Amino acid sequence: MDISVVIPLYNEEESLRELNDWIFKVMKENGFSFEIIYVDDGSTDNSWEIIKELSKKHPEVKGIKFRRNYGKSAALNEGFKIAQGDIVFTMDADMQDSPDEIPEMYKMIIERNLDILSGWKKKRYDSKLTKNLPSKLYNWTTRKLFNIKLHDMNCGLKAYRNEVVKNIEVYGEMHRYIPVIAKWAGFNKIGEKVVVHRKRKYGTTKFGMDRFIKGYLDLFTINFISRFARRPMHFFGGWGSFIFFIGFVIASYLAYTKFVLNIPKMTDRPLFYFGLLAMILGTQLFLAGFLGELISRNNGSDRVYQIKESIGIDNEKISGTND
Repeated sequence: MDISVVIPLYNEEESLRELNDWIFKVMKENGFSFEIIYVDDGSTDNSWEIIKELSKKHPEVKGIKFRRNYGKSAALNEGFKIAQGDIVFTMDADMQDSPDEIPEMYKMIIERNLDILSGWKKKRYDSKLTKNLPSKLYNWTTRKLFNIKLHDMNCGLKAYRNEVVKNIEVYGEMHRYIPVIAKWAGFNKIGEKVVVHRKRKYGTTKFGMDRFIKGYLDLFTINFISRFARRPMHFFGGWGSFIFFIGFVIASYLAYTKFVLNIPKMTDRPLFYFGLLAMILGTQLFLAGFLGELISRNNGSDRVYQIKESIGIDNEKISGTND
């Protein structure tokens, strides 16, 4: 199979038929063998009924429905697990991503031997205050932290080689930083293509103001994980040893003043409590690093999402529980 298109969605009943027809038109015109995987992230409208209707008409259409809303990262993660295409595309269901970009992106990722090809919405139709400015800030910070030269890290339209999506795990709100996760996993050939960004035709955005806070918290999380996930002792143990050493120096100084200089009432001095606190905190951080090492060596469990229903998919390929 040439292409898998993974589409996470939440309450997008108005756009699904039109989007599906558009993708089919592009695929047929270019002679691609393909599949479309819709991951319904707990929609409360008729999105799942429409997906079932499309699946009956077209064997290329497959679907997964979560029992509740888990978020875009969980939806992408489950879609990646079952994708069979050599190149896996992701796009949003709101029709702001254009399927017409797929043939050229497919050609670029093959000819340039890239692991990931990310879209760049150079000209955006979103609000400058609520989306454009925060997006530019996130992208600038991410480029500086991880040395990944992408202008639009969070663009929903991306292309991946199949081996990339099979070797990464996306959770929490980490969908914003998939190129970072992939680079951390050893996939360093990352390219970018300017893509058309279309105005939203149906519905409203599903992301609120809280994404600003979540975005930066996730940025710090991915930065920490990428550096210390397999060696937590290097972080916690290093800081713990440093803080404990400061406390030890303070305690040694106070002991010297008491027993050598004969200065009484060592415990009445504020410095004594700073030293004691530093030694306690240092010990706790060191122990946290030790426990982190034990956990990282023994943690082999997968995240499991409650999947309500699926269409056209071998259930053994789904990591969630399907009832």
